[in-house]
Amino acid sequence: MFAARTIASTFTLVVSVCTILIFSVAISYFYHRSRVALEREVENNAEKLVLASVNRMEATLRAIGKVAEGVGRSVETGVTSDQSLSLLLRRTLIENREIHGLGVAFEPDPAFNPPCPVVPYFYRQGDQLLFAPEENFQYLQQDWYQIAKELREQAWSEPYDDETSGEILMTSCSVPIFMDQGKEKAVRGVVVADVSLEWLTRLVASIRVLDTGYSFLLSRNGTFLTHPDRNLIMNETIFSLAESRNSPELREIGRKMARGESGLVAYTNLRNVDTWMYYAPIPSTGWTLAVVFPKAEMYADVHRLTFTVTGIALGGIGLLTIMVFFIARTVTAPLGALAKATEGIAAGHFDTNLPPVRVRDEVGKLTLAFAAMTTALKEYIRNLTETTAAKERIQSELKMATDIQASLLPRLFPAFPDRPEFDVFAAMDPAKEVGGDFYDFFFVDQDNLCFLIADVADKGVPAALYMMVVKTLLKAEGQMLGEPDRILSRVNTILAADNDSCMFTTVFCAILDTTSGEVRFANAGHNPPVLISGGAARLLSVRAGFVLGPMEEAVYASERITLLPGEVLFLYTDGVTEAKNGQEEPYGESRLLAALQERADRELAEIIHGIRADVARHAGGAPQSDDVTMLAITYRGIGTNTTQ
Repeated sequence: MFAARTIASTFTLVVSVCTILIFSVAISYFYHRSRVALEREVENNAEKLVLASVNRMEATLRAIGKVAEGVGRSVETGVTSDQSLSLLLRRTLIENREIHGLGVAFEPDPAFNPPCPVVPYFYRQGDQLLFAPEENFQYLQQDWYQIAKELREQAWSEPYDDETSGEILMTSCSVPIFMDQGKEKAVRGVVVADVSLEWLTRLVASIRVLDTGYSFLLSRNGTFLTHPDRNLIMNETIFSLAESRNSPELREIGRKMARGESGLVAYTNLRNVDTWMYYAPIPSTGWTLAVVFPKAEMYADVHRLTFTVTGIALGGIGLLTIMVFFIARTVTAPLGALAKATEGIAAGHFDTNLPPVRVRDEVGKLTLAFAAMTTALKEYIRNLTETTAAKERIQSELKMATDIQASLLPRLFPAFPDRPEFDVFAAMDPAKEVGGDFYDFFFVDQDNLCFLIADVADKGVPAALYMMVVKTLLKAEGQMLGEPDRILSRVNTILAADNDSCMFTTVFCAILDTTSGEVRFANAGHNPPVLISGGAARLLSVRAGFVLGPMEEAVYASERITLLPGEVLFLYTDGVTEAKNGQEEPYGESRLLAALQERADRELAEIIHGIRADVARHAGGAPQSDDVTMLAITYRGIGTNTTQ
């Protein structure tokens, strides 16, 4: 059983649930759109920050490259003596504090011994410029020399520790020096400008996003040049980290960086914190600058704002729920009083006082309607009591009529136990309490048995009354006249004389001569009988005749057949063949003939009971509109022993 629930509580619950759903959808949409907008804004800001830093680095590195190219062009145009070259290098270093060291390495000359000359190199140490001539320095195998020479253009080396200048992490910008040699320019040497990465480290470290965001710098091959974790610098690459962490995602990011791409990607850092990372290349060196910022910090403001909005919404929903509950309870209080009063009315206490009507609103109108309904119910129950009593009287009378009608029909079988030369059996199932079908059999003299079956064209009490009149007339006239055609003609004349209701009946009337088996019969619009002979069943071909009652001048013909011993004549009304099932399919004559043929060797009672059961199976419980009546008679012949 469900617990009782008031309208006020139900209304409050529905309003609260709907409000919560609306606010939930609105807050979810707000949160989603805020996240999208924030991600777009952070991506734009990160892109601007990274590109601004990249441009600063690129400007400095390009300037250093231009300085190195200027030194190279000076050497190409005649600055070749040791003194002039030293002055050029010192002056250049003084004017460009971003350069840590500057030198010139020439191609070896076989005329010299050793062939590789001294490399003039100046570098900074504090505020001083120191000269570090490299004698017999095998610079020809150094990357900074080989790359610039082979590419014949400016090149930046991978970062390295320079032991000569104090083990400082730096990178070198190499610029080839050319000299004319026929049609082609030959490489005469390489200008090398060493740049300390300390200023890059400070610049990268100054790039901060949110509270704990950080940045790092990777070389062309993915080596960490700067990073908050100093253990990674020059010791790990992004690919070695991806391998150690088994992270295909990080490996793919490294490949994109190596290809010089830029973009924003989701990334789980070394501390297993979900972050966003924006990266962009430095064109001149091929290095990559990346900034990393935690997702939690990025969404912190959105989360705080969402929690605040949610709290305000929940508070508003709570206040709204309280207001709705009190308003609903105030509105439904009269309805509750009315409901309590109607419980008494529902229990049969129609004198229960209804609450007074103070306001002509919906509840007031409902109260007035209940008052009118109570008055109507009292009247209805009074009428129903009278009607029920009358119906019970009618039912009782109909039961008596049913019993009376049944008593009018022969019901005792065998009907003539002392007459072994024939046997007769009949049954009737009325469609209503009383029916319009009937059958009868009686002797008109010592040797002639009159038997008949009839169907009044109506149902219920009128048909039953008409049936009793017709049955009485048929028996009375039959015993006097003794011939089927004369019996039907006389009864028809009597019925048609005062037939204001235009009722009529079909009759099949026959007389069996028990000494010979001859059957004389006449038909008044009834179904033809079935002859069962030799294990087969067939319909007799009889004249239809006109029904009894409508017309006085109707004439009926007499026909005759002779029954051989063991043959059966089966009479029935149309309630048998017209019995319908749920699909409106009639029982039909073909089914009747098949069922009779199947039972041809049975006793008369078994035949009729079998047909009744077969018709009931066909109907399948569907209500029938016509009575089902059957009569069967068999001739056994003179001298038949009743014990056989």
